Amino acid sequence: MAVKDPTAVERANLLNMAKLSIKGLIESALSFGRTLDSDYPPLQQFFVVMEHCLKHGLKVRKSFLSYNKTIWGPLELVEKLYPEAEEIAASVRDLPGLKTPLGRARAWLRLALMQKKMADYLRCLIIQRDLLSEFYEYHALMMEEEGAVIVGLLVGLNVIDANLCVKGEDLDSQVGVIDFSVYLKSDDDIGGKERNVQIAAILDQKNYVEELNRQLNSTVSSLHARVDSLEKSNTKLIEELAIAKNNIIKLQEENHQLRSENTLILMKTQHHLEATKVDVEAELQTYKHSRQGLDEMYNEARRQLREESQLRQDMENELVVQVSMKHEIELAMKLLEKDIHEKQDTLIGLRQQLDEVKAINMEMYQKLQVSEDAMKEKNEIIGRLEDKTNQINAAMKQLEQRLQQAEKAQMEAEAEDEKLKQEYVNKCESLQKEFSQKEKQLLQLETDLKIEKEWRQTLEDDLQKEKETVSQLRIETQEIINLKKEFLKLQEKNKQLKRICQDQEAALQELASKLSESKLKIEDIKEANKALQGQVWLKDKEATHCKLCEKEFSLSKRKHHCRNCGEIFCNACSDNELPLPSSPKPVRVCDSCHAILIQRCSSNVP
Repeated sequence: MAVKDPTAVERANLLNMAKLSIKGLIESALSFGRTLDSDYPPLQQFFVVMEHCLKHGLKVRKSFLSYNKTIWGPLELVEKLYPEAEEIAASVRDLPGLKTPLGRARAWLRLALMQKKMADYLRCLIIQRDLLSEFYEYHALMMEEEGAVIVGLLVGLNVIDANLCVKGEDLDSQVGVIDFSVYLKSDDDIGGKERNVQIAAILDQKNYVEELNRQLNSTVSSLHARVDSLEKSNTKLIEELAIAKNNIIKLQEENHQLRSENTLILMKTQHHLEATKVDVEAELQTYKHSRQGLDEMYNEARRQLREESQLRQDMENELVVQVSMKHEIELAMKLLEKDIHEKQDTLIGLRQQLDEVKAINMEMYQKLQVSEDAMKEKNEIIGRLEDKTNQINAAMKQLEQRLQQAEKAQMEAEAEDEKLKQEYVNKCESLQKEFSQKEKQLLQLETDLKIEKEWRQTLEDDLQKEKETVSQLRIETQEIINLKKEFLKLQEKNKQLKRICQDQEAALQELASKLSESKLKIEDIKEANKALQGQVWLKDKEATHCKLCEKEFSLSKRKHHCRNCGEIFCNACSDNELPLPSSPKPVRVCDSCHAILIQRCSSNVP
């Protein structure tokens, strides 16, 4: 015969004792009225059996005085794995009468039974076997499959309502001995075996249905909370969309205003250019007319110079003055040339500034085009966002319909539970089918919620992008406003520079007219000098008689010489007089050529 492992035999025995104690406790609780006190014997035997199960395979802990072997260590670990167990651990530590770890462990088991969460707490311990290996050997009951079976049996204890007083009990000095006489079979037990089996089956079904309803209620409450959070987030998104739409409308209005202002500026510049063109054409025409008048004046001056060619003696004194004037005029010409060069440089600078202003205008126009393209793209993005919000609203409506269906299904399940209380055996299969259908519905709802979360994340990303684009647009509009202000300042500077340029041009025109007059005078003087150099005066001895009247010159008849033709006349024959602005008295003029006559001293006159 094969030798069995003694630890396996111990585990099997403890498992069987746990089954018997749990079964006896449930049966006695059903017959006793389900509310148990701490003095109830089956309940005390159950706690003793649980102590033996938890102590099986427990490692020995070394201390300063002796070796310690207690179950409080793994039970204390539950509060780290299951947050709801923190209240039990804190209340156990605060109990005044407990001094040993074993007493704390017994109090912990009683409080867990009263909370109906002993199975949940121990299930968390069994799952974390790497942590349990610090307290148990590898062959311990809690490390093997028997521990999972015991945890499953403990779920049936949720039917029992226990009212235990832990504060006044002496839990440190209790002796944990299993009373096997309670679990021995009798004739009555053999006779009522079938009835107990049916009752156990009904109780198991009821516990299963209650656990299922509890889980469904928790899932429905979580779904309600998710739906509320989604509705709040949806309202926030709708408000943010409305704000974004208002901001976009404001930006569009500002863009339209900027466009209209830009068109007005362009129209003003075009009108100004047309006006300047008309002014330039008028100035050219006036310049041509003034040129013609100057030519006429030049001809008249030449004619007058020819007439005044006979005034040589008077002009010799004036020539000296004219020579000095000529030097001064040359100096003035040089200064004027310097001023003209400087003004040309300023005009070149002004033209460059005008070119820069034109370049700035082109850049402004390009930026306006770029902003228009960006606004079009943002309008498209807003349309997409509106489509997405419509899709989300449709999905939310579908979720509400599904939630209503789930609530209806829950109501139907509650009604069916009431029916099942009367007909437990016949309705087991229908409950299993409905449970599978509800699980499918829950899976569908979870998948829908995941999809909704993804859509929400994408919408939040799109809204963040929209906020960034709106902030960029605000920055661009601020830059456009600043450029507009700079453009207005440049326009004012341009107007001032144009005024200065016009003043300088008027001054240049005046200087040019004065220079042209001085040049004409200088040329006339040069021509008069040349004319005087070519002519020869008649000698006084030869000029004795007048050309017209042929009378001899005397004191009453003085000699008058013509500069142009060289003829000599008497004062009686040369009666034609012409007033001149340069001389206070009228000047005598030649009868043949109408030139100015110069008076000469006669040789006959002493």
